Amino acid sequence: MRHARRQAAAARAPPPGGRRPRRRGAEAVHQVLWRRPDVVVLDLRMPYVDGISAIRQLADVEAPPRMLALTTFDTDEYLFGALQAGASGFLLKDSDPELLLEAVRALHRGHGLVDPQVTTRLIHRFARLSPASATSAQQRLTTRELEVLRHLARGLSNADIAEALTIEEGTVKTHVANLLRKLGLPTRVHAVIYAYEHGLAPRYSDT
Repeated sequence: MRHARRQAAAARAPPPGGRRPRRRGAEAVHQVLWRRPDVVVLDLRMPYVDGISAIRQLADVEAPPRMLALTTFDTDEYLFGALQAGASGFLLKDSDPELLLEAVRALHRGHGLVDPQVTTRLIHRFARLSPASATSAQQRLTTRELEVLRHLARGLSNADIAEALTIEEGTVKTHVANLLRKLGLPTRVHAVIYAYEHGLAPRYSDT
């Protein structure tokens, strides 16, 4: 884990002497492809190749790293753009340093994390979308996997889902892993987005 964090930091750190490379975004992508870290923290405001473009490029490689988007700007463009491009997490730069470490650890474990300051907006934004048609992948989900997905969209933990469905927590973890694999999704965050996009989550009014 410590090695993964060092590699992630190296992908966004300045070279010796403190000077940033002129093509910072492109250099970040190059560093990640060279070092192959497990987790990458990417600033969304980089010249030439911005963070969202870098995330999109890295998401297309074989065995992509888990990517955490970091930004000063609390805007829908950055939040939804980063997650839809392939980021597994999103944090604001004024977040507590402990939350950053928690996010890196969560991504390394295969989970996702969105800054609590923007989670509510994320949910309501996707809750207002018209549901998309069911995909062939969605149709391969079992009844139990669909139940677990709906509970994920409500923001429940594995323990909460296990209690709600009267099953073991380990069984919930298996269902989550299976539904992520069947839907081709990298993390629980993307599963929540998928659930809202496809009408599998509680609907909220615009108010």
